[in-house]
Amino acid sequence: MITLNKKVPLKQINEKLARKVLSHGGSLMMAETHFQKGGIGELHKHEGHEQLSYVANGKLELELGGTKTVLQQGDSFYVDKNVLHRVVVLEDAVVLDVFTPILEDWMK
Repeated sequence: MITLNKKVPLKQINEKLARKVLSHGGSLMMAETHFQKGGIGELHKHEGHEQLSYVANGKLELELGGTKTVLQQGDSFYVDKNVLHRVVVLEDAVVLDVFTPILEDWMK
C-alpha cells in the first residue's frame, strides 16, 4: 500500500485535534495527529493495543503511567497495552502514531 499524504483528508476530531489515518495493513496502522496549543487529551488507554509515536514538530507534555515529560520535535515514546496516557499541548504539534493492532474505530 502506498499513501500520498496530500490525498488523505484531515478529519477534525474536536476543536484542538485532527488526524489522518495514513497507512494500514496486517496488524499495523499509522496516523498523523495534529494538535493545537492548549489542547488537553483525556487520560485514556488502548485496550490490547501498543502505540509508538514520534513528535514531528511542536511541543507537548506527555503523561505516561503517572510520569509527566515534555517532548518536542524529534522525541518519541512507546505506550504499552492498557497503560494510561494523555498529552497537554504546549505548542501546535504534529505527531506520527503507529498502533498494533489496528484501531478499528479510527478507520471509520
